Amino acid sequence: MRELHPFLVLSPKAFNKRTSLVIGLPMTTAVYNESNPFAVVAGTSKAGKTSYILCHQPKSFDWVLRSAKPHADKKVSAPVLSQALMVLNQIVNISEA
Repeated sequence: MRELHPFLVLSPKAFNKRTSLVIGLPMTTAVYNESNPFAVVAGTSKAGKTSYILCHQPKSFDWVLRSAKPHADKKVSAPVLSQALMVLNQIVNISEA
């Protein structure tokens, strides 16, 4: 992949450092996600593009191998993270025992 691809990292930093993997959700500005029930609006860029978190596509990748770096915006807001986790949980149904 040559272009930058934003990614919402869900795995803890200790795991990421130890394994060189990150687990999370991809992000996109593709307009067709406006009607996607599994896409959460992350915000709007300065260029006016809406960013979506794709909660139905959890992924992992080796951040060291890909030379991944933190996004300039660093984090999504707490309400956006909470909504993304809620949608993801509807799919994978993780509950505390």
